[in-house]
Amino acid sequence: MQLAYKELAVWKRAVNFAVAVIDTVEGISTDRKHYRLLEQIEACSSSVSMNIAEGKGRFSKKEFTQYLYISRGSLYETLTLLEIFRQRNWISDNQCKELEHEGLEIAAMIKGLINAVNKPE
Repeated sequence: MQLAYKELAVWKRAVNFAVAVIDTVEGISTDRKHYRLLEQIEACSSSVSMNIAEGKGRFSKKEFTQYLYISRGSLYETLTLLEIFRQRNWISDNQCKELEHEGLEIAAMIKGLINAVNKPE
């Protein structure tokens, strides 16, 4: 039996996005005082797919929709941190641009899923 969230293309993309973000920031060498930012970007990037999965496991469309909004918020948090990392020169402009592009595509997919879940029957 396959778990229902694993069938969602947006969940798959979000998992791959989290892996790409973690791979990107893994190479950052910075002072200990910045570890919190590194931990935060790992947490929020992985939270995107986790909230999609958690919402899919809920009992109502309303709850699923709420978790999709939370997922989108985590995605925007990730994109904000990527911009901060770019401005600090911890990641390259190109790395930031590629991850931002993928993030924006995932945001569009989340919006589409929210609209589909809430489509009148």
